[in-house]
This record gives sequence, C-alpha cells and structure tokens, in this order.
Amino acid sequence: MATVTFDHATRIYPGSSEPAVNELTLEIADGEFLVLVGPSGCGKSTSLRMLAGLEEVDSGRVLIGDRDVTKLEPKDRDVAMVFQNYALYPHMTVENNMGFALKIEGVPKEERRQRVLEAARLLDLEQLLGRKPKALSGGQRQRVAMGRAIVRKPQVFLMDEPLSNLDAKLRVQTRTQISSLTRRLGTTTVYVTHDQVEALTMGDRIAVLKDGFLQQVGVPRELYTAPANLFVAGFIGSPAMNIFPSQVAEGGVQLGSSVVAVERAELPAVGAEVSIGVRPEDIHLQLGEGEGLSATVDLVEELGADGYIYAHADQLGRRVEIVSRVLDSAYPDVGETVFVSAQPGRVHVFDPETEQRLNGPVAMRRGAGASERVLQSQAS
Repeated sequence: MATVTFDHATRIYPGSSEPAVNELTLEIADGEFLVLVGPSGCGKSTSLRMLAGLEEVDSGRVLIGDRDVTKLEPKDRDVAMVFQNYALYPHMTVENNMGFALKIEGVPKEERRQRVLEAARLLDLEQLLGRKPKALSGGQRQRVAMGRAIVRKPQVFLMDEPLSNLDAKLRVQTRTQISSLTRRLGTTTVYVTHDQVEALTMGDRIAVLKDGFLQQVGVPRELYTAPANLFVAGFIGSPAMNIFPSQVAEGGVQLGSSVVAVERAELPAVGAEVSIGVRPEDIHLQLGEGEGLSATVDLVEELGADGYIYAHADQLGRRVEIVSRVLDSAYPDVGETVFVSAQPGRVHVFDPETEQRLNGPVAMRRGAGASERVLQSQAS
C-alpha cells in the first residue's frame, strides 16, 4: 500500500491545443478510497491512465509512495486496474483468468492457486472457479475482474467506471461490495465514475474535474453542503441543486417577494446581482397565497415515503426550473400555482461572473427531520 501524488500533472493529446488534464495537483492518502468524478471529457479517465502508465505525462510528475513513476512502464508501477468492460479471456476459466497475471510473473503454481482461492472467498466466487466468462452474469464477471486485481496484491487499485455495464439494481449491490472489500483490504483505491451518486456513496473523498481542471476535492458531505463553485453545486447531488438569479437585499438575498437570510456571507453591496443555489430538500412550497416566488407545477413524482415537485417560475425576468423534495402526503396538482421559499441559512451564494462561492460553509444537517418540507393546504 502507498500514497499517490499528482504533482502538476498535465496531459495534452497530439493534435490538441488544450490539455485533457491541466496541472492536476492531488494527494491521495495510504489506504484511501478516492473517487474522480465529472462529466464525459473532463479528464478523469486520462488522469487514471496517467497513473497507470497508459498515458504519457507531458509535464509534472506522478508518484506512488516516494517513487516517481512518471516515466516507468505500467508493469513496473505495482498497480492493478479494473476496466469498464471486464477484459476477461473468454477461453479461460475463472480460476485461470484470476491467476493469469501471477503466472506471467512466474509465481509458483501452488502459491498462485492459494492466492486465487483467497480472493475467490472474499468475492464469493468459489463455486464459479471452473466456469468460463460466457457462463457468468455481468455482476459475476465484474467480481472476477476484481479478483484478478486482488490476487496481485498491488499498492494501488485503479478502477475505470467498473459498474457502468451493470443494470441499476446490480450496480447498487456491486458498489456496496466494492466499497466494503477495498476497505477490508486497506488498499489505496482510485475510482473513476461519471455518476455522482456512486461518488457520494463510495468515496472517502471526491475530486471533481471539469475540462481538465480540478474544481474541488473533499469528503462527500463537504462537497454537498459547501460546493466551491456553481459547477460543483450543480453536479453533486441528485436531483441537482436549484440555481436562481438573485439580488443582494438587506439581511440576505431576494427570492421572489421574500428575502432569505444568508449566514456567514461576504456579499457585494445591496442590489448587486448574485446567483443562489438551494437544494431540493431546502425548498419550501406553499399552496395558495404566500410569500416567495410564484411557480407553476409541471410534474409530480410520488415515490412513496417522499416525492419530488417539478415547477417553473420567472425570477428577475428569466425562466428558472425548480425541484422540491416533499415528505408530505399532500401534493399539488400539475398546473397549480405554488409559492417557493427557501430555508433560512440553507442558501448557497455564488458570484455570477467568476461562479465562485461567496458565503461560508453551511452547517451540516443532522437527522431526517432537517429535510422536512412545508406543504400547506390551500388558504381558505
């Protein structure tokens, strides 16, 4: 096991004027599970491949432990990679697939078999060792790919969107298994995904990338409660944060006819334009007459214990889309008018030009009760 360090690592593909990864500086602790997340083309897979030695580093360095591996061949880096497409040999059994890398390394047959059996027990694959990949489900094939990485006992696991080929239910089950397994093994893991739900549920820390630049790195709760900029605010969280144009007012920011208090803010002068963000669970909806922003309901999703209300409104002459999480049983009808307000102290404020955050970290919420919504009956 070892630390991983990207030291101003840059990759520019031939024929391109813009770096795919631009001066990435990031330290990953020994035994940490770090997730690289971002939209397609943001540089996350390129960063992983630079660490694996599958992509050149045009400037900067990559270190594993105290070793500078920037110029080393992949086989000399002591990393094991799990790919999106499993990359299993179709003519080999599960046992031979898992032990193939050890065979190439010259590991004796008996030791090889013992290490494969240990990994198979960890992954519940003992009954499948004699089968070939075509006789396995997608989830089983992914576990075999994991087993092939585990038997090598590398310093670092590298995982490039390993769950993207699985169906939704199996993806949830397998991500739980991967998280549990890597923590038991204590091996440093770098995991790439475009799915921010995977990132939030799996990572010890998350690094968010956009257009080759690192936007923010932190624990999942930090990125959720205190996004550094508008991109992170809109990317982390499902459904995404509501973003509104607004103006600074005395004591807070304007949302329709109401002023919402903002805590620990370094705001520009009253009347200046800002962008504000509100999580769906921090949006209050009121039926009938009320204070706030008048909105029209477009869609109601009832999910049992909770639900989501989708609406649109006009704020400062611009159409805004609104999503509110509702824990009540009283849902409005499509086409109905509701008044939107935000929980005081739960508003994120951003500079509309730089898109950087202006107010301080939001206090972490505790317990399910903090997500309660107010959906009152129509005023008589």
